[in-house]
Amino acid sequence: MTTKNETIILGIDPGFGRMGYGVIQKLKTGEWRALDFGCVDTSPKKNFVARLQEVYEGVDFLIKKYKPSVVGVEKLYFARNVTTAIEVAQARGVILLCAAQSGLQIDEFTPQQVKQAITGYGKAEKSQMQKMVAIILEIKGKIKSDDAADALAIALCTGQSLWLKKVK
Repeated sequence: MTTKNETIILGIDPGFGRMGYGVIQKLKTGEWRALDFGCVDTSPKKNFVARLQEVYEGVDFLIKKYKPSVVGVEKLYFARNVTTAIEVAQARGVILLCAAQSGLQIDEFTPQQVKQAITGYGKAEKSQMQKMVAIILEIKGKIKSDDAADALAIALCTGQSLWLKKVK
């Protein structure tokens, strides 16, 4: 699927009930294009461990299908609901484990770092970030899921970070 001049990145917006993902590819021209984006939803009818397994299987499927060279994952930040924060933290651990077991490089970014990389302003509104993601990746219309849009932004931030590491 890739040549040595192309890079595939999997961006993940961690979640327990819904995990956003975005897969992007850097073309030989230097431009990025979206290969896939969406969400992995877990069933609220299943028990906690079964839902974590759904998250793991979703990430594993994406890694096997797209064979990314790196996975970008959003770091957790302040959460008002402690129970939700703990659930998301555990889902995030499963995501990191799956990527690590696949031998992939993992880069982690705060929401502010992602916003800074995409819009140039770390406190940008979600709508501003989504609009920039759509422009950069030439996606027509609004990206329906906020989680998928965030995951694409994380993937782009990861790509920018890789480029900056090469320049240094």
